[in-house]
Amino acid sequence: MAQAPQAPATRDLRYEKDTTAAVSRPVPSIPRSYALVIGISRYKTLPEEGQLQFPDRDAREIYTALISAEAGQFPAENVHTLIGPAATLANMRNELETWLPSVAKPDDRVLIYFAGHGFISGGKAYLAPYDIDRQNIPATSYPMETLGNVIGSRIHAKWKVLLTDSCHSGAITPEADRQQINQTLLDLNRSLFSLTASRDREQSFESAQWGGGHGVFTYYVIKGLQGEADTSGDGVVTADELAEYVHTNVRDATGQRQNPTSERGSFDPDMVLAFNPGRTHVSTKTSSQFGTFVIETNRDGVEVFLDGISQGVVNKAAPLRLPGIAPGAHTIQGVHLGYEPDGPRQETIYPGQDTAVSIRINIVRRRGSAATDAFDKGLAYYNKGAKENYAHAVEDFRRALNADPNYSQAALYTARAYNALFDEENADKYFRRAIEIDPDYSEARASYGGMLLDRGDFDSAIRQLNAAVQKEPSMAMAWYLLSVAFARKEAYPESIRAAREAIRLTPGNAEAHFWLAESLRLTKNWQESMSEYRRYLELSDFESGLGGKLDYYVIGSLFGVGRKKRAAQVDIWREMRSEANFGLCDSAAQMKQFTEAISFCQQALVYDPKDPFAHYRLGVNYSEQYNLSGGAGLLAAARRHFDEVLTLSPDTSEAEKAKKYIGNIDAVLAAKQR
Repeated sequence: MAQAPQAPATRDLRYEKDTTAAVSRPVPSIPRSYALVIGISRYKTLPEEGQLQFPDRDAREIYTALISAEAGQFPAENVHTLIGPAATLANMRNELETWLPSVAKPDDRVLIYFAGHGFISGGKAYLAPYDIDRQNIPATSYPMETLGNVIGSRIHAKWKVLLTDSCHSGAITPEADRQQINQTLLDLNRSLFSLTASRDREQSFESAQWGGGHGVFTYYVIKGLQGEADTSGDGVVTADELAEYVHTNVRDATGQRQNPTSERGSFDPDMVLAFNPGRTHVSTKTSSQFGTFVIETNRDGVEVFLDGISQGVVNKAAPLRLPGIAPGAHTIQGVHLGYEPDGPRQETIYPGQDTAVSIRINIVRRRGSAATDAFDKGLAYYNKGAKENYAHAVEDFRRALNADPNYSQAALYTARAYNALFDEENADKYFRRAIEIDPDYSEARASYGGMLLDRGDFDSAIRQLNAAVQKEPSMAMAWYLLSVAFARKEAYPESIRAAREAIRLTPGNAEAHFWLAESLRLTKNWQESMSEYRRYLELSDFESGLGGKLDYYVIGSLFGVGRKKRAAQVDIWREMRSEANFGLCDSAAQMKQFTEAISFCQQALVYDPKDPFAHYRLGVNYSEQYNLSGGAGLLAAARRHFDEVLTLSPDTSEAEKAKKYIGNIDAVLAAKQR
């Protein structure tokens, strides 16, 4: 694996501050935005010397930067990811040639990011998917010529961005091939902003020295999007600013051995790539604009925050280098759950210099008996459930927090108790407090994400849940809630991936199977959806009373994509059983298995007799079964269920359709009587 040379220890540079205030510009208009993020570290069939270290992580952190409200501001459901084994050739084709062309409109912003290998075969350049066969590159890789045609003629957007971090390994990509790959990337299409990791015959370096493990190009792209590239100080990162920032810093970091290249064709140089309204400063002019924080710590597993943004985890044996930081004062904080944090405190970066920062995590958070006794009492009330017990729990949790203002667990459970009382304002306040006390408290972020999901703030929920799984990838509950959030945003492929990860971590998570089934059904994968609904029903086959005691985290938004109900007003267990049987009914009906579909819809109504959607679907199933086999009894049954739809939900589109069915049924029955 290629390693970059170490940067010189000292540089003869002079820092000159420009006292001219940054030019004030209006808040930019962020167009509707879509992105595809691809990262492949380990390939299915490549030899060990061809495997990479960090593209998977690069892709995940690019995703985080894009959906951040302080960076890319892309709606989470509009950013699709293909990471590791998911980045197959078939999936790449589907995302690039079907999804992006189908959603992007002329006034939109589209970004494509790729981190992995590129290859040459027969004089043509290809991007390597996870399942590439080196013996048959043309048939098993994605042609860059096709990529250029798709971007240039099939994706209609005013702003198009291509970020590519390829040509990583000299052992697997010869110099001549690297030259052709890099040139091909630049020549794809003159109407887009194309920023490539290297030029000519250069290779792209990756190392743990950049932010704990990144490709050097991607590391600086991320830092740039987070605001370090904003040299004008207006909170906006433009295409020109990002290109200059990445080019300057990658050259410096690699001793000029890697030179990112941008194509300045006909793209708008003021193209907005990121916007952070809270990040404004007086612009500076320096002979070298950027410096480096070198973070050391006395304890393993310390999460580092720079200006409120997580930079990853540092261990005592391996300092965390954060190069590419704009000169001036920055806020540094080190946190470790269960200990008092170090900071936040201000540290100053000087241009062209390394600034050592020592984080010391020494003081264990000790709870006085007043705090722990109050918390334990509140927890006993909380675990009993019911409104009056939640109210008592709030009082005790707040007493614990008053006794110890740094008791993050008390803040979390105060928030949960308020959420159970449907007091969203106070719940929000205490969730934020728990995270403020312990920024690396993944459980608090996951629970907060659940509440945000419940109240319909899906983008904020996804950001919190994404932060939780980045910190704690094995947190199955956060993956499960991500699957719910993506399903609610109708981002079904992302929902499916999140649900599968939740199930991989905890195969017995019934609700993850439920949401996998929902998203499969709504992407017309009916056979597999039926299998997952059945699995949910098997795993949740207990008495309703037990189901009511389970902590489902989310209440109002858990059920029925597109269904207008407040699940908190019904028994949660019965509602989910009803929904699962409805899903089985709908899937079977889509496969023309109407007899089976009828039985599933009947079972759905056993759990929820007043579900208008199940009545409507059952009426349709009886009608379709009549068309196949005849029988006036089937029509009469269909009419009864359509009547129920009109009674239960007269203002829905299903009711309008039910009226037409009733008219047709009445006409058929009248004709039979003549």
